[in-house]
Amino acid sequence: MNENGFICIFSLQLNQTSLSIKEYILLTMALLQLVSAHKPSLKPNTNLPPLNPSSNSSTLHYHSRRRRRHTSSLRCSASEKHHTNHPKPDDVVELPLFPLPLVLFPGAILPLQIFEFRYRIMMHTLLHTDLRFGVIYSDATSGAAEVGCVGEIVKHERLVDDRFFLICKGQERFRITNLVRTKPYLVAEVSWLEDRPSGDEDVETLATEVETYMKDVIRLSNRLNGKPEKEAQDLRRNLFPTPFSFFVGSTFEGAPREQQALLELEDTAARLKREKETLRNTLNYLTAASAVKDVFPSS
Repeated sequence: MNENGFICIFSLQLNQTSLSIKEYILLTMALLQLVSAHKPSLKPNTNLPPLNPSSNSSTLHYHSRRRRRHTSSLRCSASEKHHTNHPKPDDVVELPLFPLPLVLFPGAILPLQIFEFRYRIMMHTLLHTDLRFGVIYSDATSGAAEVGCVGEIVKHERLVDDRFFLICKGQERFRITNLVRTKPYLVAEVSWLEDRPSGDEDVETLATEVETYMKDVIRLSNRLNGKPEKEAQDLRRNLFPTPFSFFVGSTFEGAPREQQALLELEDTAARLKREKETLRNTLNYLTAASAVKDVFPSS
């Protein structure tokens, strides 16, 4: 999706652990000005081989359509013992990589179906080790990004034909520092990313403003779609500003390059400001669309 046709699907996961409760909001022409003003900071990693979009996108689509059927039978992975030793920014470790045409954020839930042979090999290894791998955004145009997010397998189901259904949760962000090998799957040395202190910025106030815009966008979107204009529930759910900024970024599902730019930011205040501007432009568009609908109800 290019800048001239920037359409963002804004998907609010009202419960981060839920795989079925979602509300979709179409963000359209109002984001054109935003995109031209804020170029995504995606930095292709030319050392990584290109993604095969057809195989990976079909993986995601297939599982998305069937995840209700399989979720109840998924087994909790041995590593539901979540890692308590958080990596330090100066630590460098080797991490298997999974290029995908999407962006994973810390705290977000990602369902996957694994059927490619090389990634089935990777899953067999992971299920006997620490169940963590790196998700990096990649597309045919830009190649693979150098900043990604660790996905930890929290539930899995192995099928008789050796395919896997997985439910993963986003953990730490990382930056690729060196490519170790490409076969049978990608492995790289990575360093960990953490947000820097935001200085004198009032991130609590920014987070509250972002939540207010989100609620207004939901309300107007419901009105335009003929749904009751009920007040949105608490969207922050007591999240601190940094994890809340990741949650907001994870809802911009139809704009992976913008999501990648948000993921790469190392300043919570800067991330919240960018999200606030996106939501404000969206709200302006929805307000105008609502006024047009009032004047021309049949449209």
